[in-house]
Amino acid sequence: MAAIGNIHSTALVDPAARLDSTVSVGPYAVIGPHVEIGAGTTIGAHCVVEGHTTIGRDNRIFQFASLGAQPQDKKYAGEPTRLVIGDRNTVREFCTFNTGTVQDGGVTALGDDNWIMAYVHVAHDCVVGSHTILANNATLAGHVHVGDHAILGGLTGVHQFTKVGAHAMAGFASHVSQDVPPFMMVDGNPLSVRGFNIEGLRRRGFDAQRIQAVKQMHRLLYRQGLTLEAARDAIAALSSELPQAAGDVAMMLDFLASSHRGIAR
Repeated sequence: MAAIGNIHSTALVDPAARLDSTVSVGPYAVIGPHVEIGAGTTIGAHCVVEGHTTIGRDNRIFQFASLGAQPQDKKYAGEPTRLVIGDRNTVREFCTFNTGTVQDGGVTALGDDNWIMAYVHVAHDCVVGSHTILANNATLAGHVHVGDHAILGGLTGVHQFTKVGAHAMAGFASHVSQDVPPFMMVDGNPLSVRGFNIEGLRRRGFDAQRIQAVKQMHRLLYRQGLTLEAARDAIAALSSELPQAAGDVAMMLDFLASSHRGIAR
């Protein structure tokens, strides 16, 4: 069947939806009335984009994805909560992203340049940063926060209200029920910290001093038998010892101070 412009003739696009003229919509896709999609984004065949959903520029949404459906939360009562997706994301087949709830910020958010593989679930009120990789069947329960450049292995499940720090990495089929500090590598069930993500940091241009600071933070948290309070005090001192890593140290200290579920140890 012929397409009309960039929208296939079999797609159902509500007249109230706001799509840039360069958006492409594939066969049998359904776009709801409260949806806004930015320039250059491609919506694949049989996708459903509904709810109060905003999608930015140059995203590629593969076939059969479901974006903006109501949250899987029994408290949800039809409030106009939102899903916000940034720019240049790849979202593969059968992914499900839900809108937020009024019990949190009311927004489920995905940043920019993320690589989201097939069957990934992002539940209500999750906040996923930028440049992340969520491998096949990774599952985020409600209110999960994932920092920039984090990687979640296939079949990994993240418990509700848990945080995964920037540059952290969880291996295949990990059970993440406590907060994972920035830079750390974890896997297993029960979860265990295996080291720090040195290869990822090198690929992202971390210099020797910054990597040394991360190595020291890992050692203080996990290898010297310190209490968490003592480890935090020792980490804070690294800013003066390794000034190029002051931002990395500050990020770690902020993460530790804001942890409510306790960190994986």
